[in-house]
Amino acid sequence: MRRFLVLSAALIAATALAGCKKEEEAAAPPRPVLYSVVKPVALPGTRFAGTVQAKVQSALGSRVAGRLVSRSVHVGDLVAKGDELAVLDATAYELAVRSARAELSSAEATLASAVAADERQRTLLQSNAAARAAVESAEQSRAAAEAGLTRARTALKKAEEQLSYTRIQAEFDGVVVATGAEVGQTVSPGEAIVTIARPDERDAVVDIPETAVAIAVGSRFRVSLQINPAITVMGAVREVAPSADAVTRTRRVKIALENPPDTVRLGTTITAELEGPDLTAIMVPETAILVKDGKPHVWIVDTQKGEVHLAAVETGAAAGRYLSVSSGLKEGDRVVTAGVNSLEDGQKVKIEDEASL
Repeated sequence: MRRFLVLSAALIAATALAGCKKEEEAAAPPRPVLYSVVKPVALPGTRFAGTVQAKVQSALGSRVAGRLVSRSVHVGDLVAKGDELAVLDATAYELAVRSARAELSSAEATLASAVAADERQRTLLQSNAAARAAVESAEQSRAAAEAGLTRARTALKKAEEQLSYTRIQAEFDGVVVATGAEVGQTVSPGEAIVTIARPDERDAVVDIPETAVAIAVGSRFRVSLQINPAITVMGAVREVAPSADAVTRTRRVKIALENPPDTVRLGTTITAELEGPDLTAIMVPETAILVKDGKPHVWIVDTQKGEVHLAAVETGAAAGRYLSVSSGLKEGDRVVTAGVNSLEDGQKVKIEDEASL
């Protein structure tokens, strides 16, 4: 009898403890979870950073060496065709022109003397007062004088041309985008002194990694300013570098902008996004994936009920720490991004964070 009472008391105590445990479990607070709202984003390799550059620009310099004595323009200045941009010290070239002119005068005088001597010898030959040898010598002297005059004229033209190279002029209407030399600096032939560009025709220039999607001439891009993404302009690829840079392994792509507004200025940093079908996908962090029975799943948060439910998904290519999801999710779904191995289907949760992928 006593043993029966002891067993009954133990059973009652165990039942009471079990009830308390269930009450404690039922009263357990919702578990905090981190989640993100998913939405389609551009696939990796379809968005690139770059800058706005002029389609046509020219680095202007002198064809002769000299010391820069004047530069009348600065970066940002507007110039017209024919405007003087810079001047080199022309002293030596002016002296060369004077010398060439003197040589020309001397050659002209020599030719005039040779012509007179030739005509005189011909007259004397007709009256048998001169020998044929003297006439031939006069003719040779005249020919040599004519050749000397041609050389002198050519030398003068060359000297004047060299002098003209000391003045650098704008070859077309444009804006100064760079300067390569300062006043007092000695420049070499061909060294850029001023670079001007045509601001009316602009390109978005981006460097695309070799691993990115193939970009062909004519591909369409939507270009937006990084400082103000609301400003966008469409463009088409007009040029793709035939080979990748040996160091960066990127190809330079030039996108011709279509009627860009004045706010899309030269040198502005832009983002170019490739336009076309199947270029966006839903991306989720790798930490959001739970592998169950060998298949990927995610926890979807039901904000109305405050619960999580397991959903099977199909994943695609990885991009860094993210995976593309081809099916099982739709835009607006809230996916748990941490602690996916310790959740249960239908478990009550508390929302801790919300972000867009």
